[in-house]
Amino acid sequence: MRILAVDWGERRIGLAVSDPSGTLASPLATLVVRDEADALERIAKVALETEAERIVVGLPLLLSGVRGEAALAAEAFATRLAERTALPVETYDERLTSALGERLLRESGTRRKRDKGQLDQSAAVTLLDSFLLRLSHRRRDGA
Repeated sequence: MRILAVDWGERRIGLAVSDPSGTLASPLATLVVRDEADALERIAKVALETEAERIVVGLPLLLSGVRGEAALAAEAFATRLAERTALPVETYDERLTSALGERLLRESGTRRKRDKGQLDQSAAVTLLDSFLLRLSHRRRDGA
């Protein structure tokens, strides 16, 4: 099952997609959007093009685990994305994915200031990798 990961932001949205087996995450283009309607339309198009059967949207919880304004906005966006695509959409804790994505890019020699789009892609891949790992543990444990 292909899963599309969305590192949602009001202006830039990082995307990643899994392989058909749901094992590997690959980055897709970072979308630069005008508004939410544009974001919903373009993500729906990518979901269709990649044959995604499920979407996971990063949930930016506070480090304490509390839902702040950004998390509430991401949950509302995920609800509207589910309505727009008619696909199952869930949120997934994305704490530290941007920091990990930035570290991975820095280790590969990419500078954050030069390409914020790559940071969004890397965060989406990190989010999807974590989500896929959780799914594989659930399958292994029979949950």
